[in-house]
Amino acid sequence: MKIGIIGGSGLDKPNILEDFHEIEVNTPYGQPSSKFQAGRIAGKEVIILSRHGRAHNLTPTGVNYKANISAMKQLEVSHIIATTAVGSLKEEIGRGDIVILDQFIDFTKHRAVTFFDNFDDGARHTQMSEPFDNYMREHLIESAKNLDMKFHSDGTVITIEGPRFSTKAESKMFRMWGADVINMSIAPECILANELGIPYAAIAMSTDYDCWKEDEQPVTFEEILKVFESNVEKVTKLLVDVIAKI
Repeated sequence: MKIGIIGGSGLDKPNILEDFHEIEVNTPYGQPSSKFQAGRIAGKEVIILSRHGRAHNLTPTGVNYKANISAMKQLEVSHIIATTAVGSLKEEIGRGDIVILDQFIDFTKHRAVTFFDNFDDGARHTQMSEPFDNYMREHLIESAKNLDMKFHSDGTVITIEGPRFSTKAESKMFRMWGADVINMSIAPECILANELGIPYAAIAMSTDYDCWKEDEQPVTFEEILKVFESNVEKVTKLLVDVIAKI
């Protein structure tokens, strides 16, 4: 068993890993976002990838998602847990809340969203009705309860292209569509993991209210970083606890 963690912000510190070392991987789709940090957590093999690069130099659209997931497959990762900052589209999802995602809406426009660019070897249509692995979701929910965290046991994320934030009209439309939170990275990452048969789950942390909420200031990147960094220890504790149980 080998667990891949995708995210990086605040999690790319070698001191959370025992037997730390780095791994560089080349893929048919190019270079992943960063070198992998490898080691052990609770006796399990773990590799960590910084989605946007160690220096956060990759835009959401500029991330090579195909290379990232392909490298995970090459490294024989058995499960992927992603971490992501999200904007809340619901009053009840507050800043710092954890959301264990169960559905996504892909509203991206310019990304490579599949490994199956042709059907030369036969038609491939991947089942995507339940894109987030329920086995890992159940363990994440159990761990969040045990750690007495404020969390939501399900949630639909809508992924937009970025790097700009939403207009008020878009934010209100996404709420009408049934999305609970919004981000710029889960699609196509989750799609590609499913295509390669790697169980994928995501820990989303709410950092803001996008711009639909009239009594709140519109989201800024500085505010996202401030809230996420002040809560990164919470995400780390949840990861360590759930990795021990998988």
